[in-house]
Amino acid sequence: FSILLADSLSSCRVLVVGAGGIGCELLKNLVLTGFKNIEVIDLDTIDVSNLNRQFLFQKKHVGKSKAQVAKESVLRFCPSANITAYHDSIMNPDYNVEFFRNFQLVMNALDNRAARNHVNRMCLAADIPLIESGTAGYLGQVTVIKKGQTECYECQPKPTQKTFPGCTIRNTPSEPIHCIVWAKYLFNQLFGEEDADQEVSPDTADPEVAWNPADAAARATASNKDGDIKRVSTKEWARSTGYDPVKLFNKVQLFKDDIMYLLTMDKLWKKRKAPLPLDWTEIHQLESSQEEAFGTGLKDQQVLGVQGYAQLFHRSVETLRSQLIEKGEGAELVWDKDDPPAMDFVTAAANLRMNVFSMNMKSRFDVKSMAGNIIPAIATTNAVIAGLIVLEALKTLNSDFDQCRTIFLNKQPNPRKKLLVPCALDPPNPNCYVCASKPEVTVKLNVHKTIVQALQDKILKEKFGMVAPDVQIEDGKGTILISSEEGETEANNNKFLSDFGIRNGSRLQADDFLQDYTLLVNLIHSEELEKDVEFEVVGDAPDKAPAPSVPEEGKNIANGNKDSAQPSTSSKAAAEDDDVLIVDSDEEPSSSTMEASPESSNRKRKHHDADTDATASKRKRLDQQPADDDEDIIALD
Repeated sequence: FSILLADSLSSCRVLVVGAGGIGCELLKNLVLTGFKNIEVIDLDTIDVSNLNRQFLFQKKHVGKSKAQVAKESVLRFCPSANITAYHDSIMNPDYNVEFFRNFQLVMNALDNRAARNHVNRMCLAADIPLIESGTAGYLGQVTVIKKGQTECYECQPKPTQKTFPGCTIRNTPSEPIHCIVWAKYLFNQLFGEEDADQEVSPDTADPEVAWNPADAAARATASNKDGDIKRVSTKEWARSTGYDPVKLFNKVQLFKDDIMYLLTMDKLWKKRKAPLPLDWTEIHQLESSQEEAFGTGLKDQQVLGVQGYAQLFHRSVETLRSQLIEKGEGAELVWDKDDPPAMDFVTAAANLRMNVFSMNMKSRFDVKSMAGNIIPAIATTNAVIAGLIVLEALKTLNSDFDQCRTIFLNKQPNPRKKLLVPCALDPPNPNCYVCASKPEVTVKLNVHKTIVQALQDKILKEKFGMVAPDVQIEDGKGTILISSEEGETEANNNKFLSDFGIRNGSRLQADDFLQDYTLLVNLIHSEELEKDVEFEVVGDAPDKAPAPSVPEEGKNIANGNKDSAQPSTSSKAAAEDDDVLIVDSDEEPSSSTMEASPESSNRKRKHHDADTDATASKRKRLDQQPADDDEDIIALD
């Protein structure tokens, strides 16, 4: 490349968010390409399961900060680089818009949708180009996001995340699906085929634990077996107790002792709400009135209380124990969502863990529907995607923005023998509730049944990705409904929206000052929502993309040819910090069907034609996988 570009590489500052599978490859590529001023941030610590692909880490590093160790490893082969490492969350308020403005370019190597949404908004607010990426198994994707010129990460709706970081599942679950995956792992550890990569206990080598650093170092080097982590067989312990439900509840890997251990990792809870241990005896002293099921409809759609789920846990363990005895010595059970005792166990264990981590519990119906796939990470995919990130970075820094592309890495060659398929970038979606000039949405709900807490948690935070919203009612008085200042509006949490004069046609202004983001929310009162639906976003696209059809000619750009490609839309969640989310990767995308990863799996839809209001056609599905591949498989690093 040009001398001018080479000079700019040595002087420009870039931010890498994530130091996992993609992040390790990316850091290596950046310094070898000539980038000198790099800052990298990652909240995670190194786990044994990372070592098969995150090549900057070794066994001796287990339990240490990914960002810090990645920096040290890179400096060994490129000592002239100036690298700053942060062992922290990118969603920490310290990393505000001014922080992002210090960089010429931001590159995401993330594993979850919430962080991707947040970085997307911060880059839009700072007007800094962002390169988004994601991998899931053999699939991968890279795209470029530039304010006012391309779709942002949130311009298109994304399906539910299907892959998740193992460290999140074990130590810091923040969503119900994390607890459901943990419960499925626990089933295998107790009754099925044990897998060291499906650990459910806290990481005993975590350096953030509140003991003396010298002790932490001693623990990290105490064993040369199994990646420096001494693993205890949960199944053997359970057998020694006769699968006693009470002992299982209080002891190994479950709701009391392990939670007490997690609480000793005090740094984990400085910016998170600490978990609350459960004790079997205390639960059964609760008054029955506190444990009534709530929710309407069938039994499976009701949400029990803590005592109810503790009893369900007890019954399911006894039933599964009987099944093991019937099968004979050395037998194993296989988890099946259609097997009532197995489903009862996962429902109970997941909900008890949700309660421990202060989440709203879910019905058996919800748990069953949310159980999804965990996709394994593959080192080669990460390496290819990291290389593509750098190529797009070079175009961006050289002001060759017209040459930037969304690039899909497919599992199998398309009809033109292409594994890599570039597509033109799409313009911003004028109806995007994030990057439009005046973001605005309309939400349909029942103002007499929706409480303020649900508005904050389920609508503003979960649905619209806000971190710390402040909400004001546009009633001419400037009534403050929700404040991001702790305790300021806590008294409002359990009140209904109608208690504040909110009715059909009311408007709310929601501000997230950290994200420099304001969203106007129009409310439509409705008493005719479908059963178990708390709210609807009017005009929101369905979870499933329209059926694929023949692609539009001219939209797809691949090496100068009109090639088709299978799409991988990455977006959130992954099986470890590198893993991303690419879901529905069997469909072939045009640039408008692409999605930048979050939870990294995302199916993207073409824009609706302004004149015909017809949905643009999707590319043909090429790589049809056997139905068995879509079963609930949990194979997470």
